[in-house]
Amino acid sequence: MGYFPNWRLTDNEMVLPDERLPMRAAVPMGVQHLLAMSGSTIVAPLIMGFDPNVAVFFSGIATLLFFVITAGRVPSYLGSSFAFIAAVMAVTAYAGSGPNPNIGLALGGIIAAGAVYALIGVVVMMIGTAWVERLMPPAVTGAIGVAIGLNLAPVAVNGLKGSASHVSIALATVLFMGLISAYGPRASRRVAVLLAILIGYGLVLLLGNGMGLVPGIDFATVAAAPWFGLPKFVKPEFSWPAITMIAPIAIVLVAENLGHIKALGAITGQSFDRYIGRGFIGDGLATMLAGSGGGTGVTTYAENIGVMAMTKVYSTLVFVIAAVIAILLGLSPKFGALLQTIPPSVLAGLSLAVFGLIASAMARIWVVNNVDFSDPRNLFTVGVALIFGAGDFTINIGNFALGGIATSTFAALVLYQILGIGRPAPKSA
Repeated sequence: MGYFPNWRLTDNEMVLPDERLPMRAAVPMGVQHLLAMSGSTIVAPLIMGFDPNVAVFFSGIATLLFFVITAGRVPSYLGSSFAFIAAVMAVTAYAGSGPNPNIGLALGGIIAAGAVYALIGVVVMMIGTAWVERLMPPAVTGAIGVAIGLNLAPVAVNGLKGSASHVSIALATVLFMGLISAYGPRASRRVAVLLAILIGYGLVLLLGNGMGLVPGIDFATVAAAPWFGLPKFVKPEFSWPAITMIAPIAIVLVAENLGHIKALGAITGQSFDRYIGRGFIGDGLATMLAGSGGGTGVTTYAENIGVMAMTKVYSTLVFVIAAVIAILLGLSPKFGALLQTIPPSVLAGLSLAVFGLIASAMARIWVVNNVDFSDPRNLFTVGVALIFGAGDFTINIGNFALGGIATSTFAALVLYQILGIGRPAPKSA
């Protein structure tokens, strides 16, 4: 066997990772995966005040890097991670509207998180994943994830404040997203975030540009932007307070990637466990690369798992096609300028929905893994972690500041182990 698969051409209903489709079928599949991740990958940087064009560009670069490090054998697309939002907004004191003037501080922390993540991958390649699963059972990973969503609640609520028209359009965007998610066809549910953006955007065009009832959208910057050009890269700044707040997010990324690779094994019938260490390293290095130029931290996407499960096409070459298209879009300033015209009211609505979904989706970990909340070990660990995260409990040690996400993460990790001394781990953990 060579480093990469041979990718046998096939027309079977199920296309395995080491197989490929004819180009006429592979290209549309790549576009579909790009659409599946585009809503989240575009929304996350906009919420944090990052340039979405740079984020899309680096998502393509990150996916290609992950592809190379995993030897082209793990079908995954790497897009913007929502796990970074709370810590980044805290570090940069971002108000939630317009460009973030302190992106450099966040980038230094993102690079640090990527380095920790990659280092964990090296350890996994040396001694396996059992220690990761013992350190971060479902009770712990669910608590950390839910705490991240709750930590963002004040940001979402503050974003809703404004005129009656602002609040109305924001809430309408939330409603549209909910209706699409609940009643839309399966294909539309996969891109509910993207469709909610389009509907909210269209609503502002109608009521603002068309009827003059609300502030309209100004397309002057779009008209002035060139079709092709380099993204606006940003240089990182390294600050210990920022690093200590953002670096712990690596723990969440580990949990996300581990779950992603386990899910791939379940839907394909093939075990990818031997690539878990490589996956961590690839995602970690990709996060460092994105952070070095102004991109967001990246992670594997559940949306793409959904597309694969629906289409039964798992060929890794499809993700190369999606990555190349993303890079080309990132090289279009006009595309980036268009993204920047998304109205604040629409973004406020998306923030409310997405931040809530972070918490509820991570809570699903407890349900799927049958976490026993009658066990005081689980109940106490989760309870303390949630309060630390939701209340943004911060510890200041000299020049170091551990924000709510970091204190919540460490509390969950440490408490669970302390409360397990002298007793067997519960089956659900």
